[in-house]
Amino acid sequence: MSTTSPPQTNQSNVTTTPRLSVVLINLNTREFLRACLKSFGARLNDPSYEVIVVDNGSTDGSLEMVREEFPSVRLMPQGENLGFTKANNIGLRAARGQYLLILNSDTEILDDALERMCAFMEAHPDIGALGPKLLNPDFTLQYSCRRFPSYRTALFHRYSIITRLFPNNRYSQEYLMKDVGHDTTMDVDWVSGAALLTRRETLAQVGLFDEGFFVYAEDVDLCYRIKQAGWRVVYLPEARIIHHIGKTSRQVPYRATWERHRSMWRFYRKHYSRGIVLVDVATFVGIALRCGLMLAHTWVTHRFRKGEKG
Repeated sequence: MSTTSPPQTNQSNVTTTPRLSVVLINLNTREFLRACLKSFGARLNDPSYEVIVVDNGSTDGSLEMVREEFPSVRLMPQGENLGFTKANNIGLRAARGQYLLILNSDTEILDDALERMCAFMEAHPDIGALGPKLLNPDFTLQYSCRRFPSYRTALFHRYSIITRLFPNNRYSQEYLMKDVGHDTTMDVDWVSGAALLTRRETLAQVGLFDEGFFVYAEDVDLCYRIKQAGWRVVYLPEARIIHHIGKTSRQVPYRATWERHRSMWRFYRKHYSRGIVLVDVATFVGIALRCGLMLAHTWVTHRFRKGEKG
């Protein structure tokens, strides 16, 4: 599907254009979504903020919870799992704000993070995407800004066995940007889609999320297009958001692994392939082998945990 359709402003019955529209995608994360919405505090009733929840067919009572406890939130039930990118695009097209924040439902806003992010964008009109410092629930750092992937990334990404066994190796450190401090504002290649702020003009130029990515790598692809169009991508650590990482993907571990690798292949074909058949075949085989290993690892881990419970 085309990524060129920008978010549109619906002017009917609109008296105030929000400064910030926040789009959250939910799939059976009711308790995390509740905590996320609570963290907005008084912003939920502030007309300069617009909060949109696009629900991908939840069956855990999420819809009822939002309707009953957060009536000011705009709820957009889809009735089925459309995927992260398509659901986000639905929310972005409906959004009216000057700034647009893609935010995971398993996050919690700390202090004045949203205000700091918007203020920094206003002060620097050449920024097309901005990410805050993401923290684990215990307030340790979550590496959420990175360099664009290379062939080495298959071996040295965040979840790889090499990175887990040897976390201080040079290549993992470079990709995850562990070789630089994360307490300083800096230009980066891409920021995590768990909390990604952009502006309406940027999406009007580069397009929305590529819906060919069902989930995973859509944030890398968007930031790649933003940078190619001449905008900056910036990491802003003074804005902090807690992220309970992986709460949706853990519900479907095999599907998550498959989609992660399918997205790797799509990103490679879209941005890195030069039409050299041998290189493309070798890359595909490498991604496929890695996917097989990760699926096997997931199966063994699942069986082990099941055996422990038994």
